[in-house]
Amino acid sequence: MLGLALVAKAQAADINLLNVSYDPTRELYKEYNEVFAKYWKTKTGDNLTINQSHGGGGKQARAVLDGLEADVVTLAIAYDIDQLASRGKLLPENWQTLLPNNSSPYNSTIVFVVRKGNPQKIKDWNDLIKPGVGIVTPNPKTSGGARWNYMAAWAYALKTNNNSEDAAKDFLNKLFKNTSVLDTGARGSTTSFAERGIGDVLITWENEAYLVLKEFGADKYEVVTPSFSILAEPPVAVVETVAAKHGNTLLANEYLKYLYSKEGQDIIAKNFYRPIDKEVAAKYAKQFPALELITIAQLGGWTAAQAKHFGDDGVFDTIYGR
Repeated sequence: MLGLALVAKAQAADINLLNVSYDPTRELYKEYNEVFAKYWKTKTGDNLTINQSHGGGGKQARAVLDGLEADVVTLAIAYDIDQLASRGKLLPENWQTLLPNNSSPYNSTIVFVVRKGNPQKIKDWNDLIKPGVGIVTPNPKTSGGARWNYMAAWAYALKTNNNSEDAAKDFLNKLFKNTSVLDTGARGSTTSFAERGIGDVLITWENEAYLVLKEFGADKYEVVTPSFSILAEPPVAVVETVAAKHGNTLLANEYLKYLYSKEGQDIIAKNFYRPIDKEVAAKYAKQFPALELITIAQLGGWTAAQAKHFGDDGVFDTIYGR
């Protein structure tokens, strides 16, 4: 037995894994990576260092296409990973079928953060277009979270205007006229709102909203959950050609699969993402307010939404100006 232990110890390696992610997952993966590295050490004896890269989701996808050697990507929207498959040939086009729940180990939604006392009396999306309201939201051209924000607003406008796209465009036009700053990513928007004091309301991920309260004080900010929003489904994937090049194929797959474990799901919930495991979700149910949610599939899917709204001369360019 001692001999086998010595052999295993002698064969232990120092290995590295790169996870390229979007802005607001910094705290989630900091905690998760520590836990997974210990799990991997126990399982294999290897000393694992997990490196993180964060930024606006769209910007991060372009960096991987341009050569950033991610072993795994944990991005904000499926469209960005689709680009890695179709344009970059870095993973199979059926990547979303390779892990449970369409390769989304956690969900979120889009909510608002306001200053304590809610001086602008913001309760729902229609309050955002009132004169004098200063909005902070990222740029949909660079941020996956911003595209979720935009699509949630678009869906609300359709729902409350008999599915009139003209009315929805008018609603988004008013919303972006009230926008004080368009940062490149969600975390930049949090900094603008909470640290720099810009705007009256931050449109953001639910997990990012509760992080504002945790980091900057519930005595200074409040989370407002609107009546209606979108089911945000951030996906994950192994960048197969890069993982194979690094000899990390097994490791990369196990890294993502462990997100679905009870321990992984618990870490997810503690970081204010909505876990998909029913037992863990029940444990943290009081943390997540109920609201009516629409899915991106009900809005035609990300490929259609990207072309219609965020491509060159799309709806966003029309209403915001290039």
